[in-house]
Amino acid sequence: MKTALLVIDIQKDYFPGGKFPLVNPLEAAKKAYMLLQCFREHGGRHIHIQHISQEPDAAFFVKGSEGSDIHDAVAHFEGEPIVYKHEVNAFLNTNLLELLKSWGTERVVITGMMSHMCVDSTARAAADLGFKVIVAEDACATRDLEFGDTVIPAEHVHKAYMAALEWFGQVMKADEVIALLAGELKA
Repeated sequence: MKTALLVIDIQKDYFPGGKFPLVNPLEAAKKAYMLLQCFREHGGRHIHIQHISQEPDAAFFVKGSEGSDIHDAVAHFEGEPIVYKHEVNAFLNTNLLELLKSWGTERVVITGMMSHMCVDSTARAAADLGFKVIVAEDACATRDLEFGDTVIPAEHVHKAYMAALEWFGQVMKADEVIALLAGELKA
C-alpha cells in the first residue's frame, strides 16, 4: 500500500520560548523525527506542512516570523515537499490532495501539532477523502484547554482526541507504525 507521511505544523511557536507553547512538544517532535527519518532512509514519500497565518494581528505563526519556521527537530531539507496552509485542515485550500494523488497514495501517517486541531481535522478529512489513516499518537502534541471554568489537562485533551480518531483510522505509537511499515518501505 502506497503510504505518505504528513508532518503537520511542528513549528517553533509551539515550543518553549514560542508564542503558543504546547505540553511536551519536543518529545512528540522526536517521535515524528523517527518516522521522518524512516521515510527518508527508505525512500518513502513525506510532506512537511507549515501553517502560516494570514491575519496581520495573529497570535502565532505570523508570516516571516521565526516562530512560524519548522522546528529544527524535524528540519525540512531542501527538495522535500512542503505544503503551506492557512486553515486548520491541511487539505483546505492547499495542494496536499493533488500531491498525494499524484503519488498514488492510499494511506497517510499523520504526525504533528496540535492534536485537537490540525491533526484531528486533517485526519478526519483524509478519511473522508478515501485515504487509510494512521495517527502516530506519540508523535503529536497539544495543550491544556479551558471550557467555562474548567481546565482540561493536555494529556486528557490528547487522549480524548486520539480515542475519537480511532473511528477514522488506526491510532498507534511511532514504533508500532515503523514496525508495520517495515516490510512496505523500500530498503
